[in-house]
Amino acid sequence: MRAKPFTRPTIIAANELLAHRIGTHAEINRIMLRLGLEQEIAADTSLTIERKCDVAGRIILERGAAIIETIDGTLTLAEAFVREAVGLCRQGAEEFLQDRFERGLARDGYVISWGEWGVPPNLRAALPQEIDLPATDDEVRVLLKHFGFAIAAGHLDQAIQTHTRGEWAAANAQLRTFMEGLFDDIARHIDVAAAERAQSAENRRALLASDQIGFLSVRRREWTSDGKNFINGLMKMLHTEGSHPGLSDEDHCTFRLHLVLVTARTFLRRLQQGRPN
Repeated sequence: MRAKPFTRPTIIAANELLAHRIGTHAEINRIMLRLGLEQEIAADTSLTIERKCDVAGRIILERGAAIIETIDGTLTLAEAFVREAVGLCRQGAEEFLQDRFERGLARDGYVISWGEWGVPPNLRAALPQEIDLPATDDEVRVLLKHFGFAIAAGHLDQAIQTHTRGEWAAANAQLRTFMEGLFDDIARHIDVAAAERAQSAENRRALLASDQIGFLSVRRREWTSDGKNFINGLMKMLHTEGSHPGLSDEDHCTFRLHLVLVTARTFLRRLQQGRPN
């Protein structure tokens, strides 16, 4: 099965890390040779190392899906490029460019595997293949656009951008606002008059589980009158560690991002299919 694709921010972060870590023309030329780009880049002696990396990055963004043969087997050009950047990472390095690259990998569903001393770092999948987080992200965006949920889509974009920059508290706040807005939008899409009468976000979520609408499942405890249900639990968790600096960390913020994307996809699919819970 072909590896999951890498997103544009991850490829750009890999490119910036390569430009920062590579010290000689011989080193960048060897990388271009391994990528099959020696005729386009390495042969041009007028280019600086930084310029060669810039040209390489643009080629990867344009032709990343192309298949090449490498020492690690048959890979896409994008994966081979990302692996070159992984090989230059340093365990425990507290450096902005490497941190940003690792966050991009995490969002794409990968982590760096650190071997014993002297063994180069390697790339491995961080999530089960069936979750396929980048595809989930893409599907959520498509469905938000399909239903015209522009404000919710904006909050999701901001959540992902702040997560990519490592601004965990800000990302948490945007994820919380996104989920609140998504359920509000779904309620208005199904019955705008009833949603407006509900007056509060909590009431609109209860409306989605009512006999009148039946969008949320009481039987599966997506929503219950006693508050002990999945949606209430999710919203309570998302309301902790909000827009206050220093109260969240990368692992938990990434967990929230994954959970929110998978949850949003489930309910947007349900809305698209026009079926009750």
